[in-house]
Amino acid sequence: MANVKLICCSLLMHCFFLLGMVFGGVHGRRANRWSSGHATFYGANQSPATLGGACGYDNTIHAGFGVHTTALSSVLFKKGVTCGACYQVKCNYKADPKWCLRGGRVTVTTTNFCPPNNQGGWCNPPHKHFDMAMPSFLRIAHQGNEGIVPIHFKRVSCHRRGGVRFTLRGQGNFNMVLISNVGGSGDVKATWVRSSSAKRWVPMSRNWGVNWQSGSDLRNQMLSFKLTLVDGKTMAFYNVVPSSWNYGQTFSARNQFIH
Repeated sequence: MANVKLICCSLLMHCFFLLGMVFGGVHGRRANRWSSGHATFYGANQSPATLGGACGYDNTIHAGFGVHTTALSSVLFKKGVTCGACYQVKCNYKADPKWCLRGGRVTVTTTNFCPPNNQGGWCNPPHKHFDMAMPSFLRIAHQGNEGIVPIHFKRVSCHRRGGVRFTLRGQGNFNMVLISNVGGSGDVKATWVRSSSAKRWVPMSRNWGVNWQSGSDLRNQMLSFKLTLVDGKTMAFYNVVPSSWNYGQTFSARNQFIH
């Protein structure tokens, strides 16, 4: 009987291990699979820190992402849902040994949208395309090929320094919060705010990109936030914003999503 119990326990542990392999990681085991696409670069004459674009990040360094960022085609951008998500990208050296750097790879954060031009462009559906900031592109390829190379890419966890950041925007009784420097899967699915007067979690709605708005008047109140990422992980950030806050200020929490 003891041997039977040991066998059953062993089988159960093996099942749990397999389930963890299926559902673990950023979005399960599928997230570890490489997909194929193409990459270009943009903003060659701009500071990469200013390429925040369609996600709403004014400055990618201030947001905690550095200069390794990318715009995604609509198939990957998903109307802003993937803002803040991280991808590892490598050039397909076998397909293009002339322009790809052998062994070159880079991890980039989604900060912008590469819109379709309805003329067969690379960002048109169903293309999976990365329009990368120049420093990122030069990690995987040479520049002199008219700027387009075949790539392999996959979702990876975002590793951030410090805590999640909240930037207060708006005016009067209109309140909008930009959420940045998010670790883990990086992409925020849902947000709640709790003021010191209401003392209950109130859902916020996505205004655009990573900007979330509230219909409540939050002025002169201490604020807490709760986030749920696309991978399902939820974390609360208590009293991260003092009651003396002003529009334009950024406050960093002490805790962070990790994998």
